[in-house]
Amino acid sequence: MGPQSRRRYDRSGLRYESDLSDEEWALIGPLIPPGIPPAKRGGDRRHVNIREVGNGVMYVLSAGRQWRAVPKDLPPRSTVHGDLVRWIDDRTLQRTHHALCVQCREQAVLNPLQSQAA
Repeated sequence: MGPQSRRRYDRSGLRYESDLSDEEWALIGPLIPPGIPPAKRGGDRRHVNIREVGNGVMYVLSAGRQWRAVPKDLPPRSTVHGDLVRWIDDRTLQRTHHALCVQCREQAVLNPLQSQAA
């Protein structure tokens, strides 16, 4: 791995290695629907940082951690799990995955030598 790759994949400045970097969030943040349903029927809209929910999802999924292991400085595990289920149901995860695959393919076409070195 060269110096450029090291910088690109360096996670030392993040709170957890699984947290989304600013660059990663810039890619997927716009793909996540802004509408957050009320916590309870007829209740007020929830106030939660969607990026932090994404960090919670990544925390659990990146290393196969248990939901009860979600740290206290991330949203409650029920919120993280509930939003993940909603993103699966409304196909947000599928759309995000597709968009990232398209971007990777485009980068491979634009930089064929770089993609072969990876």
